[in-house]
Amino acid sequence: MLTATAEVPTTADAPGSAEPPWAWRDAPIATLVRRIQQLQNERAQAFRRLDQAHRQYLRSGQHHDFPRYRSVVHEVTQVFAAASREVLAVEAELAGPRAQLMLARHVRSLQELEQTRLATVALLQVMGTPGVSGQEDPEKLRQLKINFHPLL
Repeated sequence: MLTATAEVPTTADAPGSAEPPWAWRDAPIATLVRRIQQLQNERAQAFRRLDQAHRQYLRSGQHHDFPRYRSVVHEVTQVFAAASREVLAVEAELAGPRAQLMLARHVRSLQELEQTRLATVALLQVMGTPGVSGQEDPEKLRQLKINFHPLL
């Protein structure tokens, strides 16, 4: 079984291409739908891990363990990025060779909702972090968001 950490080619599989063919190219549509479900489960696990890491970071007391939290954010970001690449590859397969336009649109909507959800969770975590939530200067707050959480 492929996981969200598997690389998905971003270019078309052309003869002579150095990249391996996409594993799901000839899979039945039902298999592609199940793969989307698996990717959603992986995203849900990543969201739980991100939430858990943030709660642990907040509980770590006066000397917050930021490096550990940032490490988890980085790992989770990699999972989200890999899942997104694969979801977009499934969408392209459905919209192109499979001519399943309605299903492809649903997959695209799902992807957009996940992007919005991720950005919202990241923003809520930043805003709930001591030293950030009391920030009055909008420019400093924007800079803190960018430096604190790469998902924003």
